[in-house]
Amino acid sequence: MKLALDHHYSTDIAARLREHGHDVIAVTERGWHAENDEPLLERCVEEPRALMTNNVADFAQIARRWAAQGRRHAGLIFISDTSMPRGRDTIGRFVEAFDELMRANQSETALDDRVIWL
Repeated sequence: MKLALDHHYSTDIAARLREHGHDVIAVTERGWHAENDEPLLERCVEEPRALMTNNVADFAQIARRWAAQGRRHAGLIFISDTSMPRGRDTIGRFVEAFDELMRANQSETALDDRVIWL
């Protein structure tokens, strides 16, 4: 699987996951951070990349609408600031969690149309 980190997350997470051999980008590295939610998800479909975000309300609504329309996405990984707080001191925790998730889901289509909570 390939992964994109929404703009809420440090590019350090993406860089460290790449050091572990994973295909990970931060949307800010691609200049996608100015995209609205639906166009961002469309860009992820083109690559294809699962998207990690804490913007659950908007992306869950998009995923439901796309499912009803028969449209597909490459996976959504929802993160809660309660379960996985963002900050410089938690980068290692994100790297460990996503290294494990990506090793367990190595197929490029492993998360197609799935929504996962971490």
